[in-house]
Formats: sequence, structure tokens, C-alpha cells
Amino acid sequence: MCGVPEPNAKRGAVADPDRPTLTIRPLVESDLGQVTAIEQACFAEPWSERTFRNLLGRPDAVLLSAVYEERRVAGYAAVWFAGREGELGDLAVAPKDRRRGIGGELVDAVLEAARTRGVIRISLDVREGNRSAQDLYRSRGFEIVGRRRGYYGGPAEDALVMRRLLVR
Repeated sequence: MCGVPEPNAKRGAVADPDRPTLTIRPLVESDLGQVTAIEQACFAEPWSERTFRNLLGRPDAVLLSAVYEERRVAGYAAVWFAGREGELGDLAVAPKDRRRGIGGELVDAVLEAARTRGVIRISLDVREGNRSAQDLYRSRGFEIVGRRRGYYGGPAEDALVMRRLLVR
């Protein structure tokens, strides 16, 4: 039926019979070209391919790709852990793939990876002006807990620190 959510759809995602199958899986080295292209399209100060490659080799980091039919990367997330704390360092969805629930699926996968590792708290920084990202994180239980003045450049902007407790 048109407009009815799929049984496994995340909040905000609507069934689309023409949408190819999307899988959230570990990011692999062959994804890096597409990931860095999305990174450059999404951020004023993008991470380099080398940064992603270095994270791939770290045992404390989890990198995830949202991939259409195992070929086209639509988004990705990078999170790392220290003890029982986690930090979502990067998450992006390709501009042409936004508003399809992909960001939410990535956040959900990050939260599951954190729970699997016994993490009790996960945090992230988000541009103060990036309301859509803030809304996404709020929809997954994150709350604003602080501010980093002048954290971002190009253009200069404060970062809001958001946190989610995984146990209450």
C-alpha cells in the first residue's frame, strides 16, 4: 500500500517499492572513495580518506556504511569507544538520499554497536545551525548537554554537545 511504513522501517521512513534494498554493514576499504565524496559534499571541513582509513584500523572504532544493493554508498557513520563511553564522530547521508530514513538507520546501528560493547553513554557534536541533524539525534533520544564556542570553522559556528544515556 502506498505510504504505509514497511514492517522493518525506522521512524520517518516510508515504504518505497522503487527503492533498492538498503543494508547497514561495516564500512570496508572499497567504500572509501564514495564515503569521501559524500564527506566533501556534506561538510565545509571534510575528513580525508586517510582519516577514514586510519579509523578502519582501530579496534576501538566502528565504521558503518548504508549501502544500496552492496554497490552504492548512501551514507556512513564513524563512532569510537573508550571504556563505557562512545563518541559519534561523523555521520552523513548523500544529499540525493536524504529524507529516506537512512540517517536514523545509521544512528540506530551506532546505538546497537555501543550497547554490544557495554557502552552506557554516547555523545556527539553538531553545528548549532544544523537543525535537521539535531532533530534526527533528538528522535533517537539525544539531549543537548553543552556548547563548544567557535568549534567549527568555515563558517565559524558553535557546536552543541548532545548525549544519550543507554542505561537509566
